[in-house]
Amino acid sequence: MNFQKPKFWDYKKPNYIAYLLFPITLLITLNNFLLKIYPKKKSDKIKTICVGNIYLGGTGKTPTTLKLYELLKNLNFKVATAKKNYPNQQDEEMLLEKKSNLIISKERSSIITKAIENGFEIIIFDDGLQENKVDYDIKFVCFDSKSWIGNGFLIPSGPLREKIQSLTKHDGVFLKSSIKDFNSSEKYSEIKNINPKIEIFNSYVFIKNKNQFNLSNKFIIFSGIGNASSFKETLINNNFNIFKEIIFPDHHKRNRGSIFKFF
Repeated sequence: MNFQKPKFWDYKKPNYIAYLLFPITLLITLNNFLLKIYPKKKSDKIKTICVGNIYLGGTGKTPTTLKLYELLKNLNFKVATAKKNYPNQQDEEMLLEKKSNLIISKERSSIITKAIENGFEIIIFDDGLQENKVDYDIKFVCFDSKSWIGNGFLIPSGPLREKIQSLTKHDGVFLKSSIKDFNSSEKYSEIKNINPKIEIFNSYVFIKNKNQFNLSNKFIIFSGIGNASSFKETLINNNFNIFKEIIFPDHHKRNRGSIFKFF
């Protein structure tokens, strides 16, 4: 989704804009409910894993998908990643294709068919937690530990695709942070109160090539991702001196002109 996240989504409490948009939220909620009436299908010929989110964008789905792929491949499973084809998300497709066996299609059910035909044992879906046709074997939910659930409202009044109570139907949670040792005790308690059986995993962003940068310099940073503040925070926590920040919409198709006009 090519958009720039509204600031009020991450307010601790909903503001007047959130309440003004609430009628639209109700219509979207009703539509989602009607879509879920139809039964989902589970395949007995392949295991399916979904790495999704309920907070829209910037929760670390793609790197988590790739890490799971790496772990399963090292255990000698025939594993592939999957991405529903969206014309404005080619950046994620390119990354997945570069680092994994990627299957792309307009329908997730078609992806499963292709994976079976190619002899894969496990398919990991990057996104698709709200899919109304596929019954996944394992469902993971990714969160950014700082953004968490924002103002707690559903789209467009807030950042949530579904309420936090939906964790009752999921198997695991990944909490992403920009630092290694972050305090997640409150979120642990909140998650476990909703689903005592759910597994919770901490993850953090690690800069592999940090030693290639001269940290005495000042840096101009730019991003076109779902959570630009998380990117900036990661750099600050790694002692980067940020002089200027340029934020593009999520999945922004950049070119030389769109970047260098800022210099």
